[in-house]
Amino acid sequence: MRVLGIDPGLTRCGVGVVEGVPGRLGKLIAYQVVRSEPDEDIAHRLLHLDRALAGLVEQYQPDSVAVERVFSQHNARTVMGTAQASGVAILAGARAGLPVQTYTPSEVKAAVTGSGTADKAQVTAMVTRLLRLAAPPKPADAADAIAIAICHIWRGGTRAKIEAAAARRSNR
Repeated sequence: MRVLGIDPGLTRCGVGVVEGVPGRLGKLIAYQVVRSEPDEDIAHRLLHLDRALAGLVEQYQPDSVAVERVFSQHNARTVMGTAQASGVAILAGARAGLPVQTYTPSEVKAAVTGSGTADKAQVTAMVTRLLRLAAPPKPADAADAIAIAICHIWRGGTRAKIEAAAARRSNR
């Protein structure tokens, strides 16, 4: 399974592409950060993000898209931008006809490190170890996007198998 993981953000949107199967070490295909300038018009920033994500979906041909779910933050302006970027990310997958799943930050942390309260350094260290990388992916937005993809492979892949088995059983 090839997953495009997205850590949504308006100024910095992390993107990571990982291939793998549940319970096994995966392979990093690519990662990057899509950037926009904070002083640009919001419509142009969102359009830039939309075009960049559509291009990455086309380039890497993922089987699914996983997006970090927006959670409550103290700064309302920051959460609004993150929510807008999240909507663009979800739309990029849906427009391509791909399944899209969202995960909370604590779900991602728990899947990758074993602790839902892990810090960014712990997540980055585990991403580096799990994908056998020579160096940690930088910046943190990219490492987070890779972690989201790993989370989906391990949790989403298992979830899809359970749902498929349940559907087969109910069709009997």
